[in-house]
Amino acid sequence: MNPSETKPIAFLQQHSLPDLVQMEIERRILSGELTAGSKLNEALFAELLGVSRGPVREAFRALEASGLVKQEKNQGVFVRQISVEEADEIYEVRASLDELVGRKLAQQITEEQLAQLRDMLARMDQHVDNKNVDAYAKLNLEFHDTLVQMAGNRKLLDTYRRLVNELNLFRRTALGQKGSLPISTREHHDIVDTIASRDATAAGEMMRAHVMESVSRMHKARAGSTPN
Repeated sequence: MNPSETKPIAFLQQHSLPDLVQMEIERRILSGELTAGSKLNEALFAELLGVSRGPVREAFRALEASGLVKQEKNQGVFVRQISVEEADEIYEVRASLDELVGRKLAQQITEEQLAQLRDMLARMDQHVDNKNVDAYAKLNLEFHDTLVQMAGNRKLLDTYRRLVNELNLFRRTALGQKGSLPISTREHHDIVDTIASRDATAAGEMMRAHVMESVSRMHKARAGSTPN
């Protein structure tokens, strides 16, 4: 057997059925296939995924805990809708978390980790050149998640991932704004360079500023999509 053929088997062995159902529904939400406000039908997902309704029900509960869906009494389960005001509040919290991440990484990052980040930046640059917003958005999420993972604080990572889930639709809209990709990737290069300089204060401030620029891009994107 080809070693690559064993990977799906190992993946299935490491995850329960509710976990797999959750990951598939989460993928559909984060990709935009299931839009904000969409009602999720338990029986339909059970049929689509070839499982009983129990694992789907458990997946819905886990997705609610992660901030992606909400259950309304006597109405069902819906993909969450985040207001602009709530998004601003989430970004404010995320800015503080990112500042902490920047400070920690400047003090502890390894050369191997820096090389990993720079490899990701090179791939981001390619997506910018190709104007591939979808590929860039996916790698953008991976880049920031990697930064937080490298900080080495599990609670911080869990909190960060919940915030990112809630902000996903806003972020994709902002990145699609004309001229945003080159600005975003330039900020990423600045972040990595500042972390590599080992200046904890500057790295923290750089990461906070990047989040606040994301807020600005989000508002500009929404304003541009609103009819006069």
